[in-house]
Amino acid sequence: MKSFRSRGRTRSRTAIATAALVAGLSLTACQNDARPSASDPAGDQTSAGTPAPTASGSASSAATGGSSGSTSSSGGGSQSTDGGNGGSNGGGGGSSASGACTDANTKVVVSKVTRPINHLLLTVTNTGSGKCDAYGAPALRFDDEQSATQLVEDSRPQAVVSLAPGESAYAAISLTGEPGGETHGRTAQKLGVLFTPRSGSGSVGSPVVLRLPEGTFKDDNAAVTYWQSDMQDALGF
Repeated sequence: MKSFRSRGRTRSRTAIATAALVAGLSLTACQNDARPSASDPAGDQTSAGTPAPTASGSASSAATGGSSGSTSSSGGGSQSTDGGNGGSNGGGGGSSASGACTDANTKVVVSKVTRPINHLLLTVTNTGSGKCDAYGAPALRFDDEQSATQLVEDSRPQAVVSLAPGESAYAAISLTGEPGGETHGRTAQKLGVLFTPRSGSGSVGSPVVLRLPEGTFKDDNAAVTYWQSDMQDALGF
């Protein structure tokens, strides 16, 4: 009887242990089933919510590539701008091609010389950024005279005097002619200078008014040379 009871207790303990083991295995299986699998929609959403490192790297590379493209485009723009400036400079070269020297692109000075006597020297200097041509001879008017001073025809140069920026041309003014006769000599105060156009007719630009050296005496025989590239050539007439 005692042995039967012992065997019954052993069987009860075994059944309880078996039931506990089955319950533990069932709980583990439930927990494993509750985890999202690769095909579980919930798992896909979680994966999509967190950017993949490779995707982030691609975005960075794309941004860098875009920046490089922009820089290249800017460089191209700079080259285009430089080309434009080259065109502008070319245009400037065309616009600065030799034109008539005028009051707008020159400085004119009148000075007294010791030799030859009774002479003045007119100097015109190119103050512009391009060449200018000193055509013909300066048209001169002393004070309020109505007619221009006569020209020394023998002084006509073989070619037009062309002045680069900073260069000068010269014209000599003979104040008096041969003594004797009615020459209406008088002292002059001012000298008006006008530039001649290429056509040789009329004048170009505005007149330049200069104050003459004190005691400048002139008569009706006063004359002026054509523009010369050398001062001594001008004073030689």
